[in-house]
Amino acid sequence: MDMEMTAWSSLHRTATAQADRRPFSRQTLRRIGGFARPHRRRLTWFLLLSVVTAALAVATPVLAGQVVDTIVEGGSSDTVIRLATVIAVIAVAEAGLNLVARWLSATIGEGLILHLRTAVFDHVQRMPVAFFTRTRTGALVSRLNNDVIGAQRAFSDTLSGVVGNLVTLVLTLAVMVRLSWQITLLALVLLPVFVLPARRMGGRLARLRREAANHNAAMTTQMTERFSAPGATLVKLFGRPANESAEFAARARRVRDIGVRTAMVQFVFVTALTLVSALALALVYGLGGYHALRGSLDPGAVVALALLLTRLYAPLTALASARVEVMSALVSFERVFEVLDLEPLISERPDARPVPEGPASVEFDDVHFAYPSADKVSLASLEEVANLDTRGGEEVLHGVSFRAEPGQMVALVGSSGAGKSTTAQLLPRLYDVDAGAVRISGVDVRDLTTDSLRETIGMVTQDGHLFHESVRANLTLARPGATEEELWDALRRARLDELVASLPDGLDTVVGERGYRLSGGERQRLTIARLLLARPQVVILDEATAHLDSTSEAAVQEALGEALAGRTAVVIAHRLSTVRSADLILVIEDGRVVERGTHAELLASGARYQELYRTQFDQSADAPQRSDGPEGTPRKEPAGFGGHGPSA
Repeated sequence: MDMEMTAWSSLHRTATAQADRRPFSRQTLRRIGGFARPHRRRLTWFLLLSVVTAALAVATPVLAGQVVDTIVEGGSSDTVIRLATVIAVIAVAEAGLNLVARWLSATIGEGLILHLRTAVFDHVQRMPVAFFTRTRTGALVSRLNNDVIGAQRAFSDTLSGVVGNLVTLVLTLAVMVRLSWQITLLALVLLPVFVLPARRMGGRLARLRREAANHNAAMTTQMTERFSAPGATLVKLFGRPANESAEFAARARRVRDIGVRTAMVQFVFVTALTLVSALALALVYGLGGYHALRGSLDPGAVVALALLLTRLYAPLTALASARVEVMSALVSFERVFEVLDLEPLISERPDARPVPEGPASVEFDDVHFAYPSADKVSLASLEEVANLDTRGGEEVLHGVSFRAEPGQMVALVGSSGAGKSTTAQLLPRLYDVDAGAVRISGVDVRDLTTDSLRETIGMVTQDGHLFHESVRANLTLARPGATEEELWDALRRARLDELVASLPDGLDTVVGERGYRLSGGERQRLTIARLLLARPQVVILDEATAHLDSTSEAAVQEALGEALAGRTAVVIAHRLSTVRSADLILVIEDGRVVERGTHAELLASGARYQELYRTQFDQSADAPQRSDGPEGTPRKEPAGFGGHGPSA
């Protein structure tokens, strides 16, 4: 590497590392060793090749000096040709070894990236829902990309660089001192002029890059939020496009200004260091030539010293910034380990067993639950806050108990925020209870295997989520091996087969981000089709028909009636008409079951259920019909699972 390239890389590494410095522990080094262990054989060969190529790099200037001496002394042409041949062989060998070393470096580095990424990805998938409700997605993705790649550099660049540069430095200094210790000493005097500006300029560049990164992150956040379908709709309805544009343009202009300033700082620095290297070469040629003319130094030694000088400054500068580079790599490792060290609150027990075969019952036995505090499920760096929110841990469910026999439907009703959805989320272990137990077929869900639990329980939420993939991919999430006939059968039962058949690519039509290429009713019916395809024994419906117009709702209610037949169901609804035919209705308020019974029993009691029921239908009786967006059909209150219209 020549001096100019060394200057650029040194400045870049110093600026990058100074942007984030932290202490590290020996435990970090041991864990890094654990990740490196599978690659230890290739690492050994990689380091050996680095040593050999470093030695070959020093041999070429020495041979070049011998060529010059042979010419000046009038030696034979055979000697010159032989030396030139050796130089050529060394060049070919160095190129071949560098090629092999590069392959080893890439294999080790990419293997490490694969290992770290899969480890983080698998670990994050095991985290509870509370982790994702607090974490900023961009910060988490950065761990999988930027920090993993930063950690990879520790092996592919830093390790080989330190070893190779150290060997090159020792051999170069030894040869230069043997040729002329005086010139070598004077050349080293200029080294501080070469190294110190890199550290000072690196600090300035670090501040500029940090500011630019903050502005870029803000612009990315603005674009991500405004360019999503809900965000774009919100801006068009309530936003001020001119203000949005001005805010974005202000940040973009600041990034432009920082980019110009950074480019000029880098250019001035590199130009100055190129000048220093030129002065160092002038010193070697001037002083060396003077001694050569006086006969105290061979002409070939002057040439060798000049060539060796370029191989002296490069490793010296690289080693001067090696500590900074190592610290940068360790920071990346620690940021990755920080995620891996966050223990999932929900895990499968070693002796977990599958859900018992046959129809499934559901039981909540004196369940108490509090949402976990932030320090148990999140990291300040992932939330991009200085300190985690210390609130949390307050109990939201207080002794909830009920039982649904196989094939029965239990409905949960009550005010918003009463704890209905929280209760339902405990069944598939999105959270775990703090006290009491949730059981399926008499077995605590904490004693069941995760796979069997997922196969047994199906859930449709109010805002059914779809991936930015095809209809087929969103359906087969429930059953990867589903046949074409099974897919179309599920769509038919969800009353969506005609729509999908009319799409340009049928089942292979991409539904868009969160399914926003479909109407609200179409999205919800597709999530219900996914549930039908899964064929679970226990079904949870959390306002599953909330976004449907009256025609779609009637069709889906019919499909859900078929899907619920013979299956245990937990249904959450704000509109009480949808749960009138439930076998058991629970009225939940403030995390407690305050009433329970059938629709008729609760109406006759004259308590909270009757108040909710009459309030709702007194209001809905005078309410005009409304439509549901793209489908444009007038919306009415549904007839309910039992097929009876709302009545007091």
